[in-house]
Amino acid sequence: MALFFSDLFEVDRAVLDAYGAYDISMATDLPLFIDPFLLYDSEGGKYDEWHEALINYLIFLRDLSAQGNLNKSHLNYYYGFPEVKENWLGFTQFGNSGHGLGKKFGSALNENLGRIFNNFGTEKVTDSGHLEKLCLIKEGVGKDSISDFTTNLIKRFLLEYTQAFAIKNIDKKHLRTFYVRRAYFDSSNGQWKGARYTLPSLGVDYVLLTPKDILTRDDTWINKKDLYASFEQLPKAINNETLRLDVSNHFYSQLDKKSKKTDRIKAAAKTIAAFPELIDYYISFKEKNAPRAHEVSIEKVSESEDIFQERLGELISGLKSSTNFYEGSNSYEECLRKVNEFKDYIENNDGYKVVQAAMGVVRSEEIVQLFFGLAWLGSSFDFNREVGNGRGDVDFKISKGSADKTLIEFKLASSSSLEKNLENQMEIYKKANRTGKGIRVIFVTDMAEATKVEGVLNKLKLVDKEDVIVVDCRADNKPSASKSTEH
Repeated sequence: MALFFSDLFEVDRAVLDAYGAYDISMATDLPLFIDPFLLYDSEGGKYDEWHEALINYLIFLRDLSAQGNLNKSHLNYYYGFPEVKENWLGFTQFGNSGHGLGKKFGSALNENLGRIFNNFGTEKVTDSGHLEKLCLIKEGVGKDSISDFTTNLIKRFLLEYTQAFAIKNIDKKHLRTFYVRRAYFDSSNGQWKGARYTLPSLGVDYVLLTPKDILTRDDTWINKKDLYASFEQLPKAINNETLRLDVSNHFYSQLDKKSKKTDRIKAAAKTIAAFPELIDYYISFKEKNAPRAHEVSIEKVSESEDIFQERLGELISGLKSSTNFYEGSNSYEECLRKVNEFKDYIENNDGYKVVQAAMGVVRSEEIVQLFFGLAWLGSSFDFNREVGNGRGDVDFKISKGSADKTLIEFKLASSSSLEKNLENQMEIYKKANRTGKGIRVIFVTDMAEATKVEGVLNKLKLVDKEDVIVVDCRADNKPSASKSTEH
């Protein structure tokens, strides 16, 4: 039941805090990632070396791309990075195995290095080159790809950062010397090199720590959504009067009094396509507002610590102490009992406070799935998250052998497709997973949702069905003991 790095490696969390490292979960990736902009604008320039390494590698790739004739093996070697799963960040699923950077990212980066990235190292509008530029101009390249690329390029720093902490603060029984392939890039000969490091050991693998002050959540400081949202402010930053007028005319000529937000976004996208230099003006604007990037990072990391360290630990501790949560029989009875005990803890033992506090920090559905999933740690049953068998992904599959399987599907009452999903989805999942057992769990967060669920369950004749369980997360439906009347 060692949920966190500090638990597993017997380190006081205060020691980690003093070092500046995030106390990662050792059960699942968390929804945090490295933002390269926080390397670019670090306090006292302490990460300048690593942002420079990132930019220099892009310059190397730019020059390599300009030579042409890159074959598949070149693309795989220089562009195809695995996810650095050892830092336990990214929020991919239970566990820490993500997908890394595939062919799509490598092809997109290689293609654009010859066009939009051809001025890397010689920027005139911005102070520096920024990898995030790629996500502004290429569909399907998001924060996960940017973070994975960045993490691989600063892997040597993370290895050295973790090694220094481990040798000083962790008992030797928890440490091993690992040979790490592709630990750093040797620019003198254009080769990735391996090296040995003494690191915290988790089975046959090692664990990496990450400084809090390069982490964020939701999105990178430079991102497409923000580009579109702030687009109408960009012309003010253009010092070329002719260009400024041309941009404004191009944008506003596409709009009228009836134009909606979606129309303005489309108009912004078309204008950027016509004037790609606007991207550099946007990045320059973000550089000038760098202090806000750190404020956002501190806020997001602090919220995540509250939810995924304090609140999560509180919930699991509460479940263990107030129920027989970790005893089981066959998979259906085990699932039914655990869902009902989860429901009881949320509704009657202040668990709703944990869920309510988490909502808004991470999407509600992900929060309840994560909390319920991690509460299975220590169970003798085989627990799988988001299992796909050709007909979509069911939230959970719990089994003991191939013949004993039960599915669990979580639904938010706020979902517009709640009725349709309750009527058809579970039966499809059962057939795909070759089982006749499944449980549907519905989470309600306000009075309107409670009324909606009651109507849907009546319509579908699912009231009082043991395999359809409603969990009431409403704060306003929990009277204090002093105000309630027992009969």
